[in-house]
Amino acid sequence: MDFKNKFYYMLAPIEDMTDSCFRTLCYRYGADLTLIELIRFESLAKNNKSSWERIKLYDDTPTLIQIIGEREQFLKKFLSKLSPEKGFLGFNLNLGCPAPNFVNKGVGCAMVKRISKTKKLIGIIKDYGYGTSIKMRLGLNQYEKEKKTYLNLIKGVNADFFIVHARHGNQTYNEKADWSIFPECVKTGKNIIANGDIETKEDIKKIKSFGCKGVMIGRAAIINPLIFAELKGLSTPSIDKIKAEYGRLLKERNPPFRYQKNIFKHLRSNVEFKEI
Repeated sequence: MDFKNKFYYMLAPIEDMTDSCFRTLCYRYGADLTLIELIRFESLAKNNKSSWERIKLYDDTPTLIQIIGEREQFLKKFLSKLSPEKGFLGFNLNLGCPAPNFVNKGVGCAMVKRISKTKKLIGIIKDYGYGTSIKMRLGLNQYEKEKKTYLNLIKGVNADFFIVHARHGNQTYNEKADWSIFPECVKTGKNIIANGDIETKEDIKKIKSFGCKGVMIGRAAIINPLIFAELKGLSTPSIDKIKAEYGRLLKERNPPFRYQKNIFKHLRSNVEFKEI
């Protein structure tokens, strides 16, 4: 990725929504990079059929496989089985999910403070020759945020870029993302992608002023998948055309019904849902 000469627009992974059909749609209309929904690499290592189906790629849409876990032997086992498909650009290690079933196991946003473990996992992925990035929150709670745990992680880990969701793990989406942390993240010298409450051209201008290398958008994209094109100043079709195009992709790829149900429910709506 050319962070010196390009500002990137990325689609965030959202559970039961951002399947290959929706990722392709967003890529056609302005997204530069997409992420597959969060998946346990332990499940992939154990050849779980549904897990492998989720990481299948259908076209050349630039895609990262987002993974979560901590046991190095399972990561190695999965990577030894992988045959990259067209569109695959590498892996994203999740250090942002606040779900109790992950946090209680010391992963997700509970792993922001586990620098040594994170370095080992990133190192394993790099040893297999794949690109690596991290999606993270500002720590598990307000205390970890105040202690700048996130900065220690960014400074201590050699990932290609860091997607920083500007909330800690105990915050809800009703609380405004804290963009004031982005300048200090940029000062580490690492490639920083801003995430959290980014919706307008004015937001993009502000994020660029911090020195970030791109933005990641999730919830706003589900409501309006044309947001990437709009933020780039590109011409856009009607939302009805987008719905029809998405429908054709669904027929071609036949994902589980919950995806189309959730997407059609949220298009141009304000229903609450969660990024991962």
